[in-house]
Amino acid sequence: MDRPRLTLYLAAPRGFCAGVDRAIKIVEMAIEKWGAPVYVRHEIVHNKFVVDGLRAKGAVFVEELSDCPDDRPVIFSAHGVPKAVPAEAARREMVYVDATCPLVSKVHIEAERHHANGLQMLMIGHAGHPETLGTMGQLPAGEVLLVETVADVAKVAPRDPGKLAFITQTTLSVDDTADIVAALTARFPAIVGPHKEDICYATTNRQEAVKAIAPKIGALLVIGAPNSSNSKRLVEVGRAAGCPYAQLVQRATDIDWRALGSAGAVGVTAGASAPEVLVNEVIDAFRARFEVTLDLVETARENVEFKVPRVLRERT
Repeated sequence: MDRPRLTLYLAAPRGFCAGVDRAIKIVEMAIEKWGAPVYVRHEIVHNKFVVDGLRAKGAVFVEELSDCPDDRPVIFSAHGVPKAVPAEAARREMVYVDATCPLVSKVHIEAERHHANGLQMLMIGHAGHPETLGTMGQLPAGEVLLVETVADVAKVAPRDPGKLAFITQTTLSVDDTADIVAALTARFPAIVGPHKEDICYATTNRQEAVKAIAPKIGALLVIGAPNSSNSKRLVEVGRAAGCPYAQLVQRATDIDWRALGSAGAVGVTAGASAPEVLVNEVIDAFRARFEVTLDLVETARENVEFKVPRVLRERT
């Protein structure tokens, strides 16, 4: 029996960004240098497949520094941590490695610079997300106020409306963030923005690729974890760009085939913490059911690379 024909539009860029690639390397190199176990505070990146693979190599994932022994190395996740965390690790004389993405660290530095200039921070981000917690934790309590939506802008109460700056989580929707920024600048004309946009290049590029394929497809599959901010934003971007159905899946086994219906064209992308092996797994699942034509839609090329910390490059 002939299989139905289907075109898979494969978004590019997709998958691992430089910050995720660096963070994973940091855990692998730490295990190689110091042996197992190596402790990691929070998931190093938000992807179960990646975390399970590192756990198998000897990484132990915990939520708090208090769950780590003093005599084993600990790594801080790519999302960043409040300043109190490395301070406590230093107090306990622990060996620690900071895997915070350099683009997240850039936002931390911005916040400190604005604070030093007497400005209070408004942070556009998601409450409870590790990156938001880490960024807000760079400054004393009350110095960073969280804004999640345009509606929040009308309710936020800074101490001096004339002395404000804004920063953003790096994994937000570009379009949604632009709306919030517009509302902030309308209410607080003197507010100072970032020297360069905080939303990272990888988030922006992956969203642009989804926008490019959305008009061509009847359904979009985003490979990523349910706690991955950038992956969830890709689903939202696909819907906003006109794709009638968008689904977040962790693995090929999560695909709701009936929900895809009779779509003759499906888009596939992956969040910044999802490895390419999972993309290939999804493509193979389609090939088992359809006569697949693959069409690559490339909207940008990425050649960014971040170095791992010197302590991991030095010989013991």
